[in-house]
Amino acid sequence: MIIYKVKNEEEMGKKAASILAAQILMKPNAVMGLATGSTPTGAYQQLVKWHQQGDLDFSQVTSVNLDEYRGLAGDNPQSYRYFMNEHLFSHVNIDKSRTFVPDGLEADADKACQAYNQIIRDVGGIDLQLLGIGPNGHIGFNEPGEVFEKETHCVDLTESTIRANARFFDSMEKVPKQAYTMGIKNIMDAKKILLIASGEAKAEALHQSLYGPITPQVPASILQLHPDVTVVADESALHWMG
Repeated sequence: MIIYKVKNEEEMGKKAASILAAQILMKPNAVMGLATGSTPTGAYQQLVKWHQQGDLDFSQVTSVNLDEYRGLAGDNPQSYRYFMNEHLFSHVNIDKSRTFVPDGLEADADKACQAYNQIIRDVGGIDLQLLGIGPNGHIGFNEPGEVFEKETHCVDLTESTIRANARFFDSMEKVPKQAYTMGIKNIMDAKKILLIASGEAKAEALHQSLYGPITPQVPASILQLHPDVTVVADESALHWMG
């Protein structure tokens, strides 16, 4: 595991973007596992900038996203499909037919999950998976629990996650209570993993994930078993490192 400690959130975004860009430069037809939320937005902005400068070509890239809210259409401004279009896909030359997000409108949870597992297999697996981390140690929407969920599954979001996401909605009542998410096995099967974090609120979860016991109570702790993990976090999230 490699840990990069950077000064602030802006530097975190640039460092993460450089790692993502290097993967695409080394393998132009890379399968990139992508994440949503506030943490990766700076990295996506930098990737867009490099593309617009002519330094980065997405034409052969395939992407698979970690998760999607159950019940939201892709044109809903709070859906993760919409987020990816707004922050990355609509600003680069990626083929949108090769950008995959779980189908939030598929009412049959088993069908939605099996279809997404098949997509991941069909694209040949993930070369580099980008991850954020929740204050409770969740990755994707793999919440703390009794077991590590293996593959794509429907999850009931915890109260803390619903509260954390409420800032993006008009009210708590409008926050989806379920999501489709890649499982731990899907994530761990990626050849490389890039975990990014910023802010004091992530510090304890990050410490527990990297140096605590491996337990489904802290889902990100499983990353200790992956052979190729890079962590990029700012001083606030890594203050415990000294």
